[in-house]
Amino acid sequence: MVKDIVFQVQNALKENVDEKTKASSQKFFKEEIKNYGVKTATVTQISKTYYKRIESKSKSEIFELCEELWRSGYIEETFVACHWSYLLRKQYEPSDFLIFEKWIHHYVDNWASCDTLCNHTVGSFIERYPEHLEDLKVFTASENRWMRRAAAVTLIVPARKGKFLKEILELANLLLMDQDDLVQKGYGWMLKAASEVHQQEIFDFVMSKKNVMPRTALRYAIEKMPKEMKALAMVKDK
Repeated sequence: MVKDIVFQVQNALKENVDEKTKASSQKFFKEEIKNYGVKTATVTQISKTYYKRIESKSKSEIFELCEELWRSGYIEETFVACHWSYLLRKQYEPSDFLIFEKWIHHYVDNWASCDTLCNHTVGSFIERYPEHLEDLKVFTASENRWMRRAAAVTLIVPARKGKFLKEILELANLLLMDQDDLVQKGYGWMLKAASEVHQQEIFDFVMSKKNVMPRTALRYAIEKMPKEMKALAMVKDK
């Protein structure tokens, strides 16, 4: 049964290949990605269609299907997996964190899959079980760049709601000097999201770190701030 549904999803994706999308997709990524070349809106529609066929199944059965999709490595299949796991958010239990961590560690290999999984599935989990914020801090020490980016982008949606400011600043501090530009962009984005509610606190943090903070992260962090704040943040102290 697992193989049947996965096979049907894969066939639906193959039937909806758009050559223009396939040709242009790679330009958004530095790393090589596996993709069919299906438009995002079409992937979403396929995901919804096939979820109706499995929604009566248990959470563990659906997670098994998600894992099978992740295993394929095709970016569109990872998007379907992310959509399905997010639809189960009201059923999340603390032990599910280990499953999500496994997906990030073993299967995520590009920023789009990382962000889709973490913004929605993992972010919703953390809002429900904030004690797992400590695990995100552990992610920051991983050799896996996607684990480190995940630590930050998981908190994008909660940050926009004004949640977890203390932990956001702690994570930004832990990731502050990371040499990977995708990690820098990740925690800069997290700070930017937090600035929507906590502008002064994020500005104060940036000002205290601006002499050492990578410019990539800094620019992301201050993107939504007023011009005067941006100007002050961009000037390095002598």
